[in-house]
Amino acid sequence: MKLTVLGGSAASPNSGMGCAGFLVETERAKVVLDFGPGTLPELRRHADFRTLDAVVISHMHVDHVLDLLALRHALAYNPVPAPAPVPVWLPPGGLDILAGATAHFDACDEPGRFAATVRIAEYDPAQPLHIGDAVVMFAPAVHFLPAWAMRVQASGAADLGYTGDTGPAANLAGFLAGVEVLIAEATLLDPGDGPAAERGSLTAAEAGDLAEAAGAKILVLTHMWEERGFEACREQAEQSFAGRIELASPGQAVSW
Repeated sequence: MKLTVLGGSAASPNSGMGCAGFLVETERAKVVLDFGPGTLPELRRHADFRTLDAVVISHMHVDHVLDLLALRHALAYNPVPAPAPVPVWLPPGGLDILAGATAHFDACDEPGRFAATVRIAEYDPAQPLHIGDAVVMFAPAVHFLPAWAMRVQASGAADLGYTGDTGPAANLAGFLAGVEVLIAEATLLDPGDGPAAERGSLTAAEAGDLAEAAGAKILVLTHMWEERGFEACREQAEQSFAGRIELASPGQAVSW
């Protein structure tokens, strides 16, 4: 399995870095997990966006979905046509949200032109999602709207885990137990004064705690603000996680 980071910024792009987006490649599948602003240009450096086997969205915040609009536009107008609509899997309730966001743009061109470029569906988080030789499983996160962590399996490779956006009360260690690589958000350095049960983001220290508890070999810290300092995130995570730590940056690749 191979992971390529398309973006690792928090709620808005950092300098030269898009938001959430990760290309996962197995022997027979190319899957993008989340597709935030600035991730489509990076994706084009590493894979043909026309032939993705799926895009899977963790939750419907703009920093995780905005380039779905750009993808539809690119597929509609690029001089090299896609062989088929690109499958896009949204969380429950995502269809109505995306339809509301795209309605105005759809009205600007011939009816159905943009919608025909993708095949939109909602996944059932209680069921595994099969994409080629990959299987994506879901666990509920704790965020400001319904959100889902993911675990990706493929034959012949250890698993990949992705927290999406979540607070510590999600207790994801069991769901992520034994993953080789964990992509974990590290939005915060200070947990603040509010109750942990209601918080919708992890500190970098909590990302390290989670990676250690899950037994991950490699921790990829993501969803970071450059204003808080990337190395500060690493230093926090190192306090509890003894494995390899990477800071998500565009084009960064991890294979296992």
